[in-house]
Amino acid sequence: MQKSKPAANPEAYVVALAGWQRDCVEHLRAAVHAVRGLDEVVKWGHLVYLSNGPVLLIRAEERRVLFGFWRGQRLRDIEPRLKPGGKYEMATLELGDGNSIDAALARRLVRKAVALNATLGDPTK
Repeated sequence: MQKSKPAANPEAYVVALAGWQRDCVEHLRAAVHAVRGLDEVVKWGHLVYLSNGPVLLIRAEERRVLFGFWRGQRLRDIEPRLKPGGKYEMATLELGDGNSIDAALARRLVRKAVALNATLGDPTK
């Protein structure tokens, strides 16, 4: 399978999506944008949000959209569907067609994740 060229910016990333994936990413992105203090970039081929290091990601895949947090394992009390995995206490929520997250809950997760980076520093250091 040939790799596609990464999007030039976050808007281009969203515009390249279609159907339920685009709707899901737009919904998540709106929730993230409601929380202050985050920089949005395209990194590793998907949306990454930074505040004193990486905080969270939104990644559209063929059959799912991932809403992942670098310190997500510390957020499982807020959202138990977060699945632990990877380095840096990473945990992700897998969303599919017809499976979403409430905007208020998404904002709560984002606020807590930003607060963790403010308190603990860059999770990759």
